[in-house]
Formats: sequence, structure tokens, C-alpha cells
Amino acid sequence: MVHQYKNNGYDIVLDVNSGAIHVVDDVTYDVIGMFEEHSAGEIIAALKDRYPETEIKEAIEEVQTLKDNGDLFTEDSYETYITDFKKRPTVVKALCLHIAHDCNLACQYCFAEEGEYHGRRALMSYETGKQALDFLVANSGNRRNLEVDFFGGEPLMNFDVVKQLVAYGREIEKTQDKHFRFTLTTNGVLLNDDIMEFANKEMDNVVLSIDGRKEVNDRMRPFRKGAGSYDLIVPKFQKFADSRNQEKYYVRGTFTHYNTDFSNDVLHLADLGFKQISVEPVVAQETDPYAIQEADLPQLFEEYDKLAAEMVKRHGTDKDFNFFHFMIDLEGGPCVAKRLSGCGSGTEYLAVTPWGDLYPCHQFVGNEDFLMGNVWDGVQKTEIRDEFKCCNVYAKEKCRKCFARFYCSGGCAANSYNFHGNILDAYDIGCELQRKRVECAIMIKAAEAEE
Repeated sequence: MVHQYKNNGYDIVLDVNSGAIHVVDDVTYDVIGMFEEHSAGEIIAALKDRYPETEIKEAIEEVQTLKDNGDLFTEDSYETYITDFKKRPTVVKALCLHIAHDCNLACQYCFAEEGEYHGRRALMSYETGKQALDFLVANSGNRRNLEVDFFGGEPLMNFDVVKQLVAYGREIEKTQDKHFRFTLTTNGVLLNDDIMEFANKEMDNVVLSIDGRKEVNDRMRPFRKGAGSYDLIVPKFQKFADSRNQEKYYVRGTFTHYNTDFSNDVLHLADLGFKQISVEPVVAQETDPYAIQEADLPQLFEEYDKLAAEMVKRHGTDKDFNFFHFMIDLEGGPCVAKRLSGCGSGTEYLAVTPWGDLYPCHQFVGNEDFLMGNVWDGVQKTEIRDEFKCCNVYAKEKCRKCFARFYCSGGCAANSYNFHGNILDAYDIGCELQRKRVECAIMIKAAEAEE
């Protein structure tokens, strides 16, 4: 499979199965588009009014060489890999600890229903969290590096337990060949100097939730009584990001139908001094007034193009920044298993409620059909785990023909289920945006290589 596109002045050709990327001239671009279905003579006849015949012949020879070298029109060699992948023993590598099913904000788009997750407000006890870490260690096999994300609701509403669990994890490290990578996601309302100091010592990454411009953020991320959160959190986030040397954090926002000009929110955050930025499309049912609609897609595509061009312009200057969805490793990248199956939800990655129940990920919490077990008894409904183990790009019909499948790994299982009632489908609007992001990310790499 070959994917061709033009972006910000570049003619780009992606050989999907090999991962090879070619930035070519116009004649080579057009030759590639005809190469598989037409003879050399037919290609020359079709293009001779646009290009000199010698250039067309040279392009044909070049494309043939790329094909012979395995850099273009390559066959898919990965599908047979999934047969063995399904049989792999299950190793749990990461937990999302719902340390607090409660929140001090009332974000309109929150899938957690202001932290309650379709249930009751609750804070995780130290005993439950301790058992969760024990469960992780017991089910991690020979894997040494383990990840634990303190999540909510708002995890800082239960910060004492966060500190206790980190301390317990560090004790485990002394007696077993394990290392915990702790992360924290916060809205910043309760953030203070003591928490920043602790996080800088213990947290490998911190996600700071903010949507961008003041009017955008305050519309969607207000306090329960309606006041906006922007003025309170921005100075804290700026101080926190600087205290981490502008590394190992993200300011993470959500754009909606209300701000389809979201590139301005990304650039606003960059101009505030943040170097690590992620602003992502809301996932909402079409009946929600803030949901991304199909009619929004053309403008959103333009916004991604605009953002990518601005990032190229800023590259190497003091205004440079990273945008999470444009960060692609074209040389190494994820292993084959990750490219095929994604985040590992339901198998390698599980969510833990405040009372210790296990779910495939945080977005399934509260849906009893996906209750897998608990941290004391382990995974009891192994059929749920087995279903997720079979979730990969070859099990999804929409992914088989998609050029971006090895970059998005099939997308989010929760989004697929919420829109189609099946984890083996795909959220269509999300797919459209993902494909655009991949194109922009590759264009940025091409521009950097040209420099």
C-alpha cells in the first residue's frame, strides 16, 4: 500500500508496509500514482504533455529501483504476526489508579461525569491502592519497568494517599527487581509548592489540563458554580513547567465544536511559554452541542496544516515547542506488537476504581459489562481480556485499508465501543483527524530533514 499526498509545498509518498517515506518532485509523484496499474509506455504517454520525456523515464527508473530495494510497493508481512501475538501470555505493565472519583471542576465534556463515573463519589484508600500495586507486581511477569498513573476525577483531592502509595512503590523497588514510573493528571486547582516539589521528585510525567485561550477554557472547564478556572491555573502551570525544565509534562487540552480554530489555542499555550503541548479533539455523541461534526472536518484539517506550518517556522527558535500528535518516530518507533494493537487496554493496561474493581481502561469504568475483576481476586472475566487481546489493526475492517494503521494502531477501543457498540470498529471522525495528523507529522519531519 502506498499513500501519496501534498502538504505545505511537499510531495510526500508513504510506503505503508515498510514505513519508508519519500519526498519527491512532481514528475516522480505522478509516476508513482500510475506505476502499479500502467506500463512505462502508458505512463509516458499520459504525462508527456506535462513533463519532458527524459524526466519521465528517469522517474520510472527511480521508482523501479525503490521497489526493487523494498522501499516502495512492499508487501504486508505483519498479518501473520498476530496469530502468535494472540497466544502471548498476559503481562500487566500499567495501571490507571482512580485515586479520586470526585472533582472540583465541572467540565462540560467530561466522560467521567464530574469524576463520578456513572456511580458514586469516592476516594481510594491506601489499602486498596497498596493492593493494586501488589496486583501489578504479581501480574507483571519478568517486566521490570511498570507504570502507574494517578487519575481522577481530580487526584490531588486525595493527595495524601498518592504520597503513601509512591512511598510503598519505592519500598517494593528495594526488594524486587521492579521500577515504578509514576505519572499524575491534574486540573491544577489544588496545585501548590509542596505538591510541585513532590511531583518533581517522584513523577516521571505530569499532565496539566487546560484548553487554551481564557474564553475557550472557561467555557468548558468551569468550577461547579460557574466561574472559570483559567486565571487560577495558568500561573501555577507556568511555574510548574519551568520547575521541570520544560520537560516531562504536557499541558493537555480538548477542542470542541465551539473552537474549531483550535490551532490558536495551541499557539496561545506556546506563547505562554509551554514547550510540551497536547490539544485533542473532544469525543462526544453527535447530540452533544459541543461535539465535533463531520461538517467541521475541512476547517479542522486546515487548522492542522496551519499549525504544522507554524511549527516548521518556529523550529530551532526560542518559540519552538512539541505538539503531542505531531510527534512521530520514523526510524525506531513502537515495537511491532504496539503498532498492531495500540495501548494494550484490557490486557497490559487496566484501570482501578477507588474500591479496587478492574476495567479495561478509564473510559470503560462504570460500564458493568466490562468489569473484569478486582485487585484482590485478579482478572476473573478472562473472556473480556481475551476479546481485547484480539483487538488489532487486522481485526478491524476499517483499519485494513487505512494508511495510518501502523501509527494509530487501530485507534481507541472505548471510542469504537461508544459509537458502534463494538471494540473492533472505529470512531470515524477520530480516524479522519488521525490521518490528517499523521500527514502533518510526516511533513514536519520532511521539512526538518531539508534543513
